Amino acid sequence: MDTKLYIIRDIDPFDINTSLGAVKEVFNQLTYSHIPVMKEQVFVGCVSETDAHCFDSEKTLADYSYALEPFFVREHTNWLDIIEAFANNSSNIMPVLDVHNTYLGYFELADIMSLFNNTPFLNENGGIIEVQKGSRDYSFSEICQIIESNNAKLLGIFVSKIDGEKTQTTIKIGHTGMNAIVQTFRRYGYEIISSHDEDKWSDNLKERSEYLDKYLNI
Repeated sequence: MDTKLYIIRDIDPFDINTSLGAVKEVFNQLTYSHIPVMKEQVFVGCVSETDAHCFDSEKTLADYSYALEPFFVREHTNWLDIIEAFANNSSNIMPVLDVHNTYLGYFELADIMSLFNNTPFLNENGGIIEVQKGSRDYSFSEICQIIESNNAKLLGIFVSKIDGEKTQTTIKIGHTGMNAIVQTFRRYGYEIISSHDEDKWSDNLKERSEYLDKYLNI
């Protein structure tokens, strides 16, 4: 995915000598959580809307340079790493620098998230399985082997939670043989976290069979 196509240049960064009064006016007109700041054409960080509204309007950004947040990504940064940068900095705007640290523009969170929405994990038809196993015992290779041994198509997989010594993994597959896959995971010692109609049907059938056996033995 070529994320460079999503670089936006429709707002100019603040100069470090911009007054906080002017900064506040701009934030009042935009929905961005941060805006980049430059000093002599060099990127020095981002000022957050929250901080800006707390600062003295008569002073400049230079007076609060210690509060600027120096986060950014490169123009060739992988889109998953870009999403991680957004999350780590609680921002909906991400400055983009080239290898020479020249400011190129910024990414908007909604645009980058749209890339994720267009991946097979979200837009392909399939079923979701959430499994859990000891953090030292699970492996992606084993999970993939279980899926492929049941002749199913793997559409995506990621670690969705680490809770103490257990790791939860979310898997998306084609709808082929969901019940067989669930049972195979159990045989390999995985706990099934997600709920599956086919699995419930199998359990109900087992319960009815046991009830019939008891009835016939009366």
